[in-house]
Amino acid sequence: MYNKKILSILVVLAVSQVIGWGTISLPAVIGDRFARDLSLSLPAVFAGSTTMLVVTGVAALLLTDAFVAYGARLVMAAGTVVAAAGFVLLAIATGPIVYFLAWVILGISGAATLSTASYVFLNEMAGAAAKRPISALLLVTGLSSSIFWPITAALSATVGWRSTMLIYAGLMVLVCFPLYIFGLPARHELAGANSMASAAKRPATAPGKTAFLLLASAVTIHGFVSWGFSSIVIQLLRNMGTPDTRAVQLGSLLGVMQVSARVLDYVGGARWDGLTTGLIAASVLPISFLVLMIGAPASFAIIGFLALYGMANGVMTVANATMPLVFYDQADYARASSRIAFPRNLVAAAAPPILVSVLTQSGSDAVLTIGLVCTLVSLMLLGTLRFIHRKAAARLSEAA
Repeated sequence: MYNKKILSILVVLAVSQVIGWGTISLPAVIGDRFARDLSLSLPAVFAGSTTMLVVTGVAALLLTDAFVAYGARLVMAAGTVVAAAGFVLLAIATGPIVYFLAWVILGISGAATLSTASYVFLNEMAGAAAKRPISALLLVTGLSSSIFWPITAALSATVGWRSTMLIYAGLMVLVCFPLYIFGLPARHELAGANSMASAAKRPATAPGKTAFLLLASAVTIHGFVSWGFSSIVIQLLRNMGTPDTRAVQLGSLLGVMQVSARVLDYVGGARWDGLTTGLIAASVLPISFLVLMIGAPASFAIIGFLALYGMANGVMTVANATMPLVFYDQADYARASSRIAFPRNLVAAAAPPILVSVLTQSGSDAVLTIGLVCTLVSLMLLGTLRFIHRKAAARLSEAA
């Protein structure tokens, strides 16, 4: 059970991450208004999110030294100011140039404030024991769209989308910034915040280049599958003959399944490390695609796919954040996580247009085959990584 200090830190991070992720999920809710008022096509509007994802990946790599030198708390605080500037630009945009510039700025702020930054902070706090706090944080942040989609819709309908952007800029400066500055301990205070880091088992040995490439490749491939299929799942079901309304209803189950799986991982995940979690999830993902390929368009196959894929994907998201804890200590975790985020975000950004193109040109079977092959490759990479890790640990044990 967490003490009050750790619990307050998790509350601060949960609130700021929900606001951060929720406020940038704009095109899904008001994309048509952007398109109408800025004279853009709907695909161009959604390309803003893709731009942000690419910039986040590049910026994460460039911010590595800042995380190491100044700590995640100060980097996240600075990132909220950058995010506010991005929302102000969106509010005053009248065409594509300012619109895309705003998403570039939001991408820079995302690298400084979202997901990876919060994991770096939790690693600074708890070291190898950060797996459980990260799992707890992901439980809440998985609900960000569920919380902010209706808020965005209601605000836009009431005060207009431009005023909504200014409100979100205010949230960054007036809520997230003080939460980071006053709600999180400075890095030099973290050692005394709790005993988790000292009590946790440290990585036995730093991984070599081969182990890092295996880990980064597995996480990157999963990013392609996760972002890609989460984006096209409704269209995929439509192509299989599922009625429009039914496809939307079934597609919405993914979020529920992902959060449910994170609850299970949080409850039982303390018994195993992040690499074991990743292997379990990676083993289920190919099965989910096989179920749909063999049984579609039957309802049991569709529901089975959504349940298996949703739950495995939810757990794999936790594993992606916690697998580096198996190999890296507190000093190296930020650097490794930022290096992994770079290819993952670039590939994830490319996934939706690639899969949509394959779906429209070659059909659902071709898309599902891509998903099956990708998940099998990811499983093979993690299995190889597990073998290398055990072998290295055995050698170290013999030497001792």
